[in-house]
Amino acid sequence: MEYISRPEYEKQLAATRDRRMKWWRDARFGMFIHFGLYSQLGRGEWVQLEENIPVDEYAQLANTFSVIDGAPREWAKLAKDAGMKYMVLTTRHHEGFSLWDSKVNEYNSVNYGPHRDIVREFVDACREFGLGIGFYSSLMDWHHPDAYKAAYDPEARERFLKYIQDLNTELLTNYGKIDILWYDIPKPMETFEGWGSLQRNQFLRTLQPDIIINNRSGLPEDFGTPEEHINFCDTDWEACMTFNGISWGYINSEQAKAYSYSPQKIITMLNTCIEGGGNLLLNVGPKPDGSLPEEVREPLLKVGKWLKENAEAVYTAEKIEIPIGGNGTTYESLSGNNVYLWTRVWSGHPEMGVGGYLKPPKRITLLSTGEEIKFEYKGQRLIMKDLPKECPDKNVGVPVFKLEFEERPEYLRGSYYPQIANGFDRSKGMKI
Repeated sequence: MEYISRPEYEKQLAATRDRRMKWWRDARFGMFIHFGLYSQLGRGEWVQLEENIPVDEYAQLANTFSVIDGAPREWAKLAKDAGMKYMVLTTRHHEGFSLWDSKVNEYNSVNYGPHRDIVREFVDACREFGLGIGFYSSLMDWHHPDAYKAAYDPEARERFLKYIQDLNTELLTNYGKIDILWYDIPKPMETFEGWGSLQRNQFLRTLQPDIIINNRSGLPEDFGTPEEHINFCDTDWEACMTFNGISWGYINSEQAKAYSYSPQKIITMLNTCIEGGGNLLLNVGPKPDGSLPEEVREPLLKVGKWLKENAEAVYTAEKIEIPIGGNGTTYESLSGNNVYLWTRVWSGHPEMGVGGYLKPPKRITLLSTGEEIKFEYKGQRLIMKDLPKECPDKNVGVPVFKLEFEERPEYLRGSYYPQIANGFDRSKGMKI
C-alpha cells in the first residue's frame, strides 16, 4: 500500500477521531485482563525477566497452562455487572505466548496447554454482554530470537517487525470488528521510526477503520495511557490501574486482599478520571486456571450496583473545565447545567452546606431515587435540609446529590473568604 507522511496521517486521524472515540469517551470504565503463562507462578507478569528464568525453562509452562471452560465469559459477566463498558485482554504479553490460534506464532494456546483459542472466547463473551473489545499487544518479546537483535541487526529487525505486523494482522482480521488496539513496551527500539509504527499502524487501520489505538508504539495515535497513577492529559487518556498496587498478573488471593482496592477507592479513582476527562481501566489478574480471584468480585459487584443507581453522574459527565465544588466530604462531577455531589462521608446531621455557588439551583434530588431534597440559599450558602440520620446509599455509602441549575453554574470556592477564593485554584495549586 502507499503510505502517507506523519503530518498527513495525524491530520487524517484528527478528522475522524471524534466519531471513532465517542463510544469510548462515554464508556468511562473498563476492565483490563492480564492473563498468560505467568499466572501459574503467581509472582507477577514480569517473572520471566525479573527472575532471569531461561527461555527454554519458562516455555515449559505452556504445557501446564490450563483454562477452565467459560473463563472469558466469567470475566465479561463480572465486567458487565460492575458497570464497565469495555474490556482489554493481553492477547500476547512480553513472554511471547499468544492466546489465539496463531499461524505466525506456534507458541500459542491452541498448540499448547488448553488447546483452545482464548481470544475467540474473549471476543464472543464481550459481544454477548455488549462490551467494547480491546486487544493488548506487546511489542517487546522475550521468546522470539530476533527480538533483542532487532536493535542492531537490520535483517533481524526486518524479520521481527514483519512478525509483529503479522501477529496484529491476525488479530484484526480473524475476529470481526475490534474496537481498541492497546500496544505496550516498545523495546528494544526507542523510536517510532525504529518500530516502523507509522507504516504498520496505517496498514492496520485499513483492516479496522474505526479502531482506536493507544500511544505506546511511539506515536500519540488516539489516547494516552498513564499507568498506576491518574495523571490528567490534554488529549484523550485512560488511567490503567492494577487492582492491588502490586501486580498486573495473578498473585495469591488471600494475601492480595489486604492490598486490594475497596469499592470506595474504585469510585474515588473513577471520579478523579472523570474530573480530568479520562477513563479508568481497572485490571483483574485471573487465577492460573482463568477463574476470577476472590478479592475482586465483591468490590466490583458493589461498584456495579452503585453505578446502576448513579449512572448519570458518571457516563454523561464531562471534563470539569469550569469551577464547581462541594464541601470537605464530597467529590463532584458535571454534566451540562447539573452538578453531582458524591458524598464520601455521611455525617448524620440533618443539614449539609455547600458554599460558593453564586446562584441557587432550581432543584436538588437524591440521584439514586429522584427524591427531592429541601434546601435554602442564603447569600452564597446552599444548605440542604431534613437529611436522614442514616446514609441513604446502602451499596457503598456514597450517596450522590444532583443540583440542577437554570444555566451553567457559577462557583467561587469560599467566596466569603478572599484569601482563599481569590488565590486558590485546585487544578493548578496555590498561587502566591
